Amino acid sequence: MSQPPNQTTSRYDENEIKVFISHRDSKCDDCGEELGRQAWITLEENKGALCLTCADLDELVFLPSGDAALTRRSKKYSTLSAVVLKFSRARRRYERQGLLVEESALAKAEEECLADSASRERRKERERERRAELDEEYVREFAKHVRRLFPNCPKDRELKIAEHACLKYSERVGRSAAAKRFEDEMITLAVAAHIRHRETNYDDLLAKGCVRGQARANVRDRVDEVMDRWAAKVE
Repeated sequence: MSQPPNQTTSRYDENEIKVFISHRDSKCDDCGEELGRQAWITLEENKGALCLTCADLDELVFLPSGDAALTRRSKKYSTLSAVVLKFSRARRRYERQGLLVEESALAKAEEECLADSASRERRKERERERRAELDEEYVREFAKHVRRLFPNCPKDRELKIAEHACLKYSERVGRSAAAKRFEDEMITLAVAAHIRHRETNYDDLLAKGCVRGQARANVRDRVDEVMDRWAAKVE
């Protein structure tokens, strides 16, 4: 799948990054992964369809449509966001399903909405779902290898890296066969992705429309600098 059908879509900002829930078999034109149906993909000029990992959108979390206040606040606080669209056969158009936003932005928005009991219950449900998706023993082991390779990374950061990389059912680097063998290269890729999103202005560049390859090139020196510092042996 390289282009969605040319159909009228539900209302959204034309400048928003768009993620499509595919209604037919899809393949990532970057990594070559067969994604099947119902895959979440985005489209990049001269690249075609990309899975969220290759598009560097897998750091974001999904916020379904339905709570206008939570959606508005989450988007406000999220440097990088994307609208999620799904094709409706009945209406013959793509319709908005929700947003992908930064987890920290969603948490901040939820804090502001805690007076609303529905938002409070939804946050509990999201936390329950996240715990259910995590293989705690695997995460702990992955985190140990992060700390082994990067002994100077900030306190507890190895757990955040491991939890994100190892979510069940995701296509993230931590779910690959090599990562499950705890190969150093896969651990390093997970750390690099974390640094790119959390320690540089990479998300801001993507949000402003910078091409992914150029955005990566712009932050590469900063990523290498942080990785070298984290990898330095503790005296």
